[in-house]
Order: sequence, then structure tokens, then C-alpha cells
Amino acid sequence: MRPAPLLVALLVLWGGLGVATSLGYAPLATWIAMGATLAVVAIIDALRLRRAPSPHVSRQLPDALALGVERTATLRLEGYGHQRVEVFDDVPGGWPLQGMPRTLDLRPASEASVDYRFTPTARGDFQFPGVQLRLHSPWRLWRQHRLLPPAQPVRVFPNFVPLTRFALFSAEQASRLVGAHLKRRRGEGTDFHQMREYRVGDSLRQIDWKATSRARKLISREYQDEKNQQLVVLLDGGRRMLAEEGGLSHFDHVLNASLVVSYLALRQGDAVGLMATGSARRWVAPQRGTGAIDTLLRASYDLQAQPVATDYLAAATELSLRQQRRSLVMLLTNVRDEDIEDLLAAVRLLQKRHLVCVASLRERELDDALVREVHELPDAVQAGALARYLQQRGEAHDALRSHRVMVLDVTAGELPAALVERYLAVKRDGLL
Repeated sequence: MRPAPLLVALLVLWGGLGVATSLGYAPLATWIAMGATLAVVAIIDALRLRRAPSPHVSRQLPDALALGVERTATLRLEGYGHQRVEVFDDVPGGWPLQGMPRTLDLRPASEASVDYRFTPTARGDFQFPGVQLRLHSPWRLWRQHRLLPPAQPVRVFPNFVPLTRFALFSAEQASRLVGAHLKRRRGEGTDFHQMREYRVGDSLRQIDWKATSRARKLISREYQDEKNQQLVVLLDGGRRMLAEEGGLSHFDHVLNASLVVSYLALRQGDAVGLMATGSARRWVAPQRGTGAIDTLLRASYDLQAQPVATDYLAAATELSLRQQRRSLVMLLTNVRDEDIEDLLAAVRLLQKRHLVCVASLRERELDDALVREVHELPDAVQAGALARYLQQRGEAHDALRSHRVMVLDVTAGELPAALVERYLAVKRDGLL
């Protein structure tokens, strides 16, 4: 319990009266009487505040929180008397918030609500510790701080907002929304889809002559990409993914992009699985149906990159044992030349059964640094070091390509579109 500004002001006035009394301008009895009155009033006001019951507080949060997406929370307070209350909700992790603190005047048997907005800045499991209240005494001489429940656990998922937008579009339209450049198919798919009237440009191989003779007009067979294939996303959770870009770690960018390509693959009728390597290992067997995206979200929302070296060969061995059916394996990592031997061994192991694509995330700062003007010797040294690093990185990628590995060398912003393009290209070309 602390004095309020009004009590401090009264004490200052009483102190000023004491100075006047010492100089003979006011009688001593008046000063003593005022001090005693102020002390009695302050004690009574303090006791009333101490005995006052705390308001009942409840918090309403959205069912699901997404990383970097602003959401609204509501606090409801039910008072038991005339109370002035300052409210501040403790959000976890120092998340940015708007609309706090707030001051409310509560009435007996009434309810007041407060809305505020907050933005989660990290994924995983968190807890709202409680609600901080500052109660004012009836005569406004004291203020008391109280921390009230409810403490409430929450889970912050990767940013799934783009996935909800994709649900309104077809798989091809959603792919274009991501930024993927879709190429026109050469030939037909492998699964029969439907019969339809002949269109200019259809090949003669598409014409069904029996159906044509019955209908007395040209009828073509229409094919589609083969369904029920499998995609496994292999996430690198090691130290290479700790770099940050645009307020998110590279691992967050990789996880978001993997969810985008997974959702579109599920929309195409394929099964999608996920495996995380690094300090925290996670395995989700391939599943079909758009509902499987919920399983992937719940299995990956609390994954974090850790400052450990990634053992590519161990990850490939585990994946080979877990996934027996031939699949498209997309390894999302950051390839460095010092890791190439271990990575090549892992890739060769996976290629015995699977089709392998390595998406190597490149720091955008490297591209920006290379185009800066060089004016002094330190600038030239830095530019030379960057050029050498990128050359070694390119040589590592060439070594992978020489082993028939599909390699994507992209920045975090380019990653979702690049993954979708490569997945659709594999489907289009029937590589699985």
C-alpha cells in the first residue's frame, strides 16, 4: 500500500503549516489538531482499502494465437462496491500491446469490460501470469497493488493466417497467391479425371474413339496429376537457422514456408509428413486430407532452433527407417561448405528410396552487402570475403546437383514460392 498524490499533498500542506507554526504565524494547537485529524483520516481510509474485496476478474482470449498476428483480449471485472481501479494485464514475453493500462470506476453488482490488443512475438507455450490491479481507497488517500488470477496458459502457433486465405481458392490459385510461377504442362497427367468434348490443342492420344463413335462427336480424355503421393518436410533446427530476418528467425521462416507447401500438397490429394532435426526431434507420419494441417501445426508450434550442430546423416538414417514408401523429401536448411561431406552422405542415403530436394536458405543481408559501393579498404575486404563465401556456398550447391539433387538457393522471402514451384514441377513431370 502506498500514499496517493492527495495524501502526499496534504502532508506537504501540514508540513508547511508546521514551518509557519515554528515562525510564530500559527498556533501550535492548530498544527497538532490538523496532524491528528489527518492521521486518523488516513488510518481509517487505509483500513477500508485493506478490507475491500478484490474485484472478480476473468479473461477471454482467442482460441488460437498466431506468431506476429495482432489479436484482441477482453478483461471482465465485477465489482463489490464503489471502487476506482487501474487495470493492467500481464502479457507473456513482453509482447507489444495497445490499450493498457486502463482506469475504471466500478459499481456494486456491475460488470465492466476492457478490450486491448496484443501481438505474440514468439512461438511455443506461454502463460498470462495474472492481472495487475491498482485499487484506490474510498477517500483517494492510498493506492494498493494486487495481482489477481486467472493465470492462463496459451499456445502460439506459426502464422497460419495465409492458410485460411488459401482455403477460399483452388490449389492452382493458391499457388499463384504464394508467388509460384506455374508452367504449362507438357503432355498429360497419369490419373484419369473425366471425359469431355474435344478442344483445339488436344493431342490425338487424348481422343477416346469408342466414346467418339457413340456420341458422334470428338470426345477427349482428361487426365490429372497422380494423387496419393507423399511429401516429407525435413526441418533443420540447428544453429544455422538462428539468424534473424524481418523480425523472425530463419527457422520461423522455414516453418511457415513448410506449412504453405504442406497445405497445398494436401489440397492436391497427397499425404504430407514432417520431421524436425537438431536438439528437438519430432516426427509426424504422412497423412492425407486438409485436416492434417492441424496435426502438423500442433506438432511443430513449439519447435525452436538451438545452437547445436546438425547431424544430417543421423537425420537421414532415422528418416529412412521411419519412411519406407518413396516420397519427395524436402530438406530445409542453410548449406555451408564445411557441412557438405556429411550432407552428401545423408543425401545419398535418402536417394536410395526417395526423391530429394534441398532448400538452402540464403541471408538477404549478403545480397544487399554485395551491391554496396566500395569506398575504403575495409569495405573492399568485406566485399571480397562475402564474394568468397558465396563462391564456396555455390560450390557446395554444385556438389549436390552433381548427385542429382534438386537445390533451391533462396532468401527467406522467396522460400514459400520456390518450394511450391518445385513441388508442382515434380508432380507435373511425374518424377515420383
